[in-house]
Amino acid sequence: MQRLWFAYPGDIDTPTGGYGYDRNIVAGLRELGWRVELLSLGEGFPFPSAATLAGAQRKLLALPKGALVVVDGLALGVMPEAAAAISEHLTLVALVHHPLCQENGLAEDRENALLVSETEALAHARQVIVTSPATARQVSDLIGVPADKIAVVFPGTPKPDAFERRPSGTARLLSVGTVVPRKGYDLLLEALAGLADLDWHLEIVGGLEADPACYRALLRQAQDLDLAARVTFRGAVRPADLAGFYQRADIFVLASRYEGYGMAYTEALAYGLPVIGSGGGAVRETLPKDAAIYCGTGNVDALQEALKLVICDQAERVRMTDAARIAAAVLPTWQDAAAQFAGMLREVAE
Repeated sequence: MQRLWFAYPGDIDTPTGGYGYDRNIVAGLRELGWRVELLSLGEGFPFPSAATLAGAQRKLLALPKGALVVVDGLALGVMPEAAAAISEHLTLVALVHHPLCQENGLAEDRENALLVSETEALAHARQVIVTSPATARQVSDLIGVPADKIAVVFPGTPKPDAFERRPSGTARLLSVGTVVPRKGYDLLLEALAGLADLDWHLEIVGGLEADPACYRALLRQAQDLDLAARVTFRGAVRPADLAGFYQRADIFVLASRYEGYGMAYTEALAYGLPVIGSGGGAVRETLPKDAAIYCGTGNVDALQEALKLVICDQAERVRMTDAARIAAAVLPTWQDAAAQFAGMLREVAE
């Protein structure tokens, strides 16, 4: 039986896209017969305490000599000293969802420090696995990892059972993603403020604890724009409960400033939702033109125009729904993703 240690920051059950990727890959590897040992490296990443960093390094150094270990980049990117130490006796694979320095709202000095740290850490990885070609280019161009050390393993997409979407006179808008500045909820509210004369309601599903100041600012913004009664923050939900939100929605919209891939977009396609989105190259390359409208990044006018079209034009919404189902049918499953991930690991371990 092939054995792997999978190291990650915090709690792997945290309901975010990155942790969702980790959980599904681990489950898929186990289904393929791998023995996967989970190893939490502690809380606070990517800005852990010195004690947490030291503890994480001790845990990794305690693994058996020659062990194959995948370390989630949210932790590894700020552990260059540990990466150097463990690379001497472990087979180190880095899983990078997106470069840490690309997170929105970072002060320049912190952004630069993360870039230096991640560059040093990833230099010690035998292999770097990323979730999109756009992230692969960033890891190569920005961080300097050689292209032949980078492999892309796309996230899987659910294949939901057939269901009937109940009609509603109100356009039911859905956004899914942790409430942080990078997700662009402030841009979405600004766009929706110009569509107050239309009949719509927005549900936002995503954790509220990651950046409480961002959440408070959004509540104030919604109140100031007279949208408070038309926007519902649901907080984080269990993965099993998320399907119901996709099934009840009419339109999916996420105004991200940046995404390493954007799993919520493809999940929305799988549920037959017209998609309106932004978030840079990874999102632009992921969204199929017939089923989605890509609005650039930070372009409130384009976002508002796209929302108005899909809210008002029922025929366009139906056309995009049909295209979404066609596009989703050819997206990889989590079984596909796990099989590809396993293939990468076997190559590294040889």
